[in-house]
Amino acid sequence: MKAALKNREGKFDVEEINTPEIPHPEWVLVKIKVTGICGTDLRHWKKDEPEFRHEVMGHELAGEVVEVGSKVTSVKPGDRVVVETLLGDGTCDWCRVQQYNVCPNLYAVRTKTLSRSFAEYLIGPAEKMHLLPDHVSFEEAAVLDTFSVSMHAIQLSGIKVNDTVVIIGAGPIGLAQLQLAKLSGADVAIVDVVDSSLKIAQELGADLVINSKTGDAHKKIMGFTDGKGADIVFECAGGPSMPQTLPQAISYVRVSGKVVVVGGFDAGDIAIPLPWQHIQMAEIKIIPSASYAFWDIHSEMKLCLDLLAKGKINVKKMITHTFKLDDINQAFETAQDKENSGAVFVALQV
Repeated sequence: MKAALKNREGKFDVEEINTPEIPHPEWVLVKIKVTGICGTDLRHWKKDEPEFRHEVMGHELAGEVVEVGSKVTSVKPGDRVVVETLLGDGTCDWCRVQQYNVCPNLYAVRTKTLSRSFAEYLIGPAEKMHLLPDHVSFEEAAVLDTFSVSMHAIQLSGIKVNDTVVIIGAGPIGLAQLQLAKLSGADVAIVDVVDSSLKIAQELGADLVINSKTGDAHKKIMGFTDGKGADIVFECAGGPSMPQTLPQAISYVRVSGKVVVVGGFDAGDIAIPLPWQHIQMAEIKIIPSASYAFWDIHSEMKLCLDLLAKGKINVKKMITHTFKLDDINQAFETAQDKENSGAVFVALQV
């Protein structure tokens, strides 16, 4: 099969490799139709990482089942599916209670199986395949991984009707967070430095959009919240911007409010000075949010798929660019250069 493999420059070489074979009777083989580039992928872009060299990456995808194991009954060849790419070891205490997003061996397992979507085919357990209604396209379904991350953060936040919410970052995660917060009955302000992303946020229902590079974000947020600060702030930028955005999140939240950390950190020890005395005295809650899994009895990805199928979330507006897998390096350049390209969700057709 054709696959994009990470090279020493941190870019991709499109080559032919072996198609994976179904290893267990409960697993299936999927022909990938569309996959996406997310913020996590971009943090690895143009970095020489020996552990990823000559490996397949990618974890936002939808496709068609082409082969099933002998014990699979939930899907069949020809079924259109969105694939949930979080797979733990299946043996730890967290996997046992469907909290596989915090499985200690999550990345060791998923990067060898389900998180390999920059290719033509992928294998995984049938339980990770969610059937798509006929009216939901592969392109739309590929964005559901993004929404699932935001859904988990929404659940952790305990959001309530009429809450005031600030979202930092108007990328795919932030725009998904915006839509879910609005569905929850909140008033939402969103902060970014890219005008094209903020324009999309406004079209998706943001009550206030703020370019923090050209305006006084803190002053505008205090005006938006009657001087108190937001009930909940979602940090959705992550990566190298975290040393700036996390302190900003603390400054935007009210006394006894919540800061939910959705954006991902880079690996290793990172020192970010914060006003810890204020955080303690104001009883501000800092809530880390990691990927997604189940909430109570519900798969968080299935919850998002249901919202999409019912027309309650707008995914099409977030898909700004589409490339072929052969053009993956150009796609990454476009996704990275969002201030000039206007990119939000960049899709790859496989």
